[in-house]
This record gives sequence, C-alpha cells and structure tokens, in this order.
Amino acid sequence: MVERNKKALLDLLNKEGNNECADCGCGDPDWASANIGIFICIDCAGIHRMLGAHISKVKSLRLDSWTDDQVEFMASTGNLAAKAKYEIHVPPFYHRPMAMDPQVLREQWIRAKYERMEFQYLERQTYLSGYKEGFLWKRGKENSTFQQRRFILAEEDDILKYYQKADAKEPKAAIKISELNANFTPEKIGNPNGLQISWVKDGSTRNIYVYTEDGKDIVDWYTAVRAAKYNMLKVAYPGGNDADLVTRLTRAFVKEGWLYKTGPRHNEPYKRRWFTLDDRRLMYFEDPLDAYPKGEIFLGHKSDGYKALEGVPPGKQDVGNSFTIRTPGRDYLLGAETEEERLEWMDVLRKVFDRPISPQDSTVSGQIASKPRKKSSFHLFKS
Repeated sequence: MVERNKKALLDLLNKEGNNECADCGCGDPDWASANIGIFICIDCAGIHRMLGAHISKVKSLRLDSWTDDQVEFMASTGNLAAKAKYEIHVPPFYHRPMAMDPQVLREQWIRAKYERMEFQYLERQTYLSGYKEGFLWKRGKENSTFQQRRFILAEEDDILKYYQKADAKEPKAAIKISELNANFTPEKIGNPNGLQISWVKDGSTRNIYVYTEDGKDIVDWYTAVRAAKYNMLKVAYPGGNDADLVTRLTRAFVKEGWLYKTGPRHNEPYKRRWFTLDDRRLMYFEDPLDAYPKGEIFLGHKSDGYKALEGVPPGKQDVGNSFTIRTPGRDYLLGAETEEERLEWMDVLRKVFDRPISPQDSTVSGQIASKPRKKSSFHLFKS
C-alpha cells in the first residue's frame, strides 16, 4: 500500500497545476499539505510547518507514509482547486511572491491565504483603505542608527510622510506615493523585515531604510503603497490594463553588489563601491545604506552606443575581473570581486541595453542628465 500510494501521489504531479509549488511557483514540488490538498516546494513546506498542523499538515511525497483517504483527498483537490478557493479575492496590486522573493513576503503570502484567509474575506484586507499610520524603525541619515518614527500614508493626498517625534506637528519629509519605489532588501538592512524606500529628490535618488518587528505589518505597509499607487494609476488611466499597471507599482532591484571603480580620467586608484541596478538607473554608493548615491548612470539602448565590454581599454589600469560600461558620454572601468560576479553583471547589463526605451525610461534619463552638481558629498560622476 505504501508504494502504491507513493506512486499515486507522484502521478498526481503530472496533473495540470500540480507540477509547480502552489505558493511560490517553484517547479517540481516534493512536499504537500495533506489537509489543504496542495503540492508545495521544500521552502514553502517550512513555512507551512510554522502554521501548525491544525492549519496545514505537511508531508513529504517520497519519505512519509500516506493513507488511502489522504491520497484520495489530494487527487480530488490539487493546486488549481485550492487556488480557486484560497485566492478568490487577491487584489490585482497584491504582490504574489515567487521562489526568489524574500522570506517575509512568502511567509505573509502563505499566512494570508491559509491562516488569515484574507482572500476569502475582503474585510480582512487591512491595506485597502488608502490610509495607514504607525511606527517604523528608520535608519538615520547621519548617525546610521535606527530610531522609531511615525509614518502616515494618505492615498487621498498622494503622500507618505514621517515625523521625527510622535507629537511633531510638521513631518520631517513628505514623499509622493506616486513617485516612490518600495523594495525589500533584508540582507542589506540586516533585518528580515527590511524595506528600502526610494524616490528622486532634487535630481538625486534619495533612499530611506526601514523595518518593523512584525512581518505582517511591514508587508501591509508595502501592500498599502502598492494599493495606493494602483488606485491613482486607475484614475489617471481609466482604460489601463491591470497587467500593464501593476508593472509600475514597485520593482525589485535587478542586481546589487560590490565592484571596484576608477575615476573619469581612468588613472585614479580603484575604489570599492556598492552598485545597485534599479531598472535603467545604475547607482553607486560608499556604503550600501547611504541616503544618496555618489553617482548615477543612465543605461540606454545599445543602438545609442551603450555597451558592456570585457576588460578595460588597452593601456588602462586593470584591477582584475574587469569590464567596461560604455555610454555616449564616458567609459566606466569596473572590476568585480570574482569572475562569476563579472559575468553576472555583464549579462544583466546587456539585457538592459537590449531592451527598448519606454517613455518612463526617457523620464529617468532626463532626471539624471539634469542632476545639479552640489558641493555636498555626492555628485553625478564623482568616483
């Protein structure tokens, strides 16, 4: 019976929808929730175990024994039927995590579906009102310590603002929701619930770094931002397609990491910088958590002369694992810490250069081109 049931379960993986994880889409799931009736990957199985067996009874398809009744239930349910039940009211703006998303996003997605049942009961979706207020731990711009700050999100005013003190009358900063990006960066911030918020201020990208102690709360903040942006886009583009609009809500960084960079004359000493590729905006920082980048580079289309080249030009100093970013205005000579990193950077850069320019890309290009030079610690092409 044991072998027969194991074979029956593995055969069910060939049924439409069962060949990928019900929660993150990862291929070849090897685990299941016997009482929900879904096939899941090992990572999502770990989260299901956290819910408790009264919500999700996790079993291995290959290592655990299964009763006839359990196999019959799996056969009568499966991933597609479970999605139809547990995801019936997922808002179009809700970020459905994939396998590579941070743990907090995947955990709260799973808890929202099976523990809180947010997508079966609309009144449980607390991020729909267009208003959210609460405290976030925010990293200081100068002293780099995290302090609690009061944040208010108001979709009606297109504003996310925060206050230095809970009873302050005026906000320390007010950011247009429609112009900001929110992106989970837990490893960089050093907290599993770490969120980076970015926007353009005076021609430069401004970054703040926040977290909450509760995973649900930070994901609710993130989702409230996406909801507000989505609602404003629906007003601006009443005939807009949801599939197109959701691509404009928030975006993860394409790639981040340390690189070595020399200056514009190509004879300065190489300096270690943290690089962040945000769509077509390539930024570099002294420290990954700096409020402003030291420089920003717009990455255009290859037809306009943008290229990623192996090595550095003849006669130029080479720091090793090197490559060159060629732009119409300047060559950037860079070195990675490993050959693997060099190849990864060149691959993602070439994909950017291959992609057609959109109207939004042209706006980014104009922002960087018109960035004013300042006497502060950063400017456009500072090394």
